[in-house]
Amino acid sequence: MRTTVGIVGGGPAGLLLARLLHQAGVDCVLLECRDRAYVEQRQRAGILEQGTIDALRACGAGERMDREGLPHDGVELRFDGRGTRIDFPGLTGRQVMVYAQTEVVKDLIALHLAEGPQLLFEAQVTAVEGADTDSPVIRFTHSGREQTLHCDYVVGCDGFHGVTRHAIPDGVRQTFERVYPYSWLGILADVPPSSDELIYAHHERGFALLSMRSPSVSRLYLQVPNGTDPASWSDEQIWGELDARFALADGSFKLARGPITSKSVTPMRSFVAEPMRYGRVLLAGDAAHIVPPTGAKGLNLAVADVVVLARAFAHLHTTGSAELLDAYSDTCLRRVWRAEHFSYFMTTTLHPDPEQSPFETRLQISQLDRIASSQHAAAEVAENYTGLPIG
Repeated sequence: MRTTVGIVGGGPAGLLLARLLHQAGVDCVLLECRDRAYVEQRQRAGILEQGTIDALRACGAGERMDREGLPHDGVELRFDGRGTRIDFPGLTGRQVMVYAQTEVVKDLIALHLAEGPQLLFEAQVTAVEGADTDSPVIRFTHSGREQTLHCDYVVGCDGFHGVTRHAIPDGVRQTFERVYPYSWLGILADVPPSSDELIYAHHERGFALLSMRSPSVSRLYLQVPNGTDPASWSDEQIWGELDARFALADGSFKLARGPITSKSVTPMRSFVAEPMRYGRVLLAGDAAHIVPPTGAKGLNLAVADVVVLARAFAHLHTTGSAELLDAYSDTCLRRVWRAEHFSYFMTTTLHPDPEQSPFETRLQISQLDRIASSQHAAAEVAENYTGLPIG
């Protein structure tokens, strides 16, 4: 097999890149190790930045999002028994959309199968070779046979545990990482959300987040110790802890309860691999960077990567110039590190570290109070949360 761009990984990054390349007339093949049903059921992010919304609309994948997604004009920061709202349009002129990553993936797969280039599910990539040559090779197994895909370029959209990143030699690849001393216990519950907008709660017992997947399904999170078994938390314990962490001093907030349909624990990590290009191999999304979910940046960073990358491949296709491809890593890393910093800021400001002192807790409250009382501080949060310009 031969193609211009071989894409490893059929999550939102790989699917969107394939869609954009197809629209630009650039030949590509997409390889995904899981089956379609698994890919369409993976629970991941749910907040889309303005730039992600615009990219999905532009590629023809926005119809159901615009019909079923929930536009949000702000979020609430809750701390010290009180809450403050961050007004996105008032501070930035932008908004975000609550629309689950699972739904984005379903929309892109449907488009891809209807009119896209070749997509192989259950194609297990074992190696990417020849990154420093003019014709790198993807080795994979599909339908019980070992196969090879010869490419002009390979793009790794295969996540943190994928193989593509390791095509960049150890002496070239640098990694930067922080592992946080806590995790998130996340639940899905069949109950309408108790708030029209997301609530990020700082509490002495730990962080909590109220989110949603639809008008009838709530998504909620609790800060828990690393290594927590989700089965060790009963439904009653979860609702009781959520009640405590979201409580307002005046007792006015009531959290609606309902059947919990899913429980999972997510570790918290910040990670960046540099460079995002070596020879003819390029990285996008979680293959190159991970952010803790507090800042709602993971999916959106992946979309920004592939939008920049698709523009670069389209430029090469129409002009023969590799100028934008050569600048890809530097272009994306500037935005990546800004998002890494914002996610780190949100995480360390809202989560009590198990080892932190009362002094450090007061610093967190002071920072949150600054956001509540200063339009400039609130605007900085709103600008980063709704998303910086792509490219």
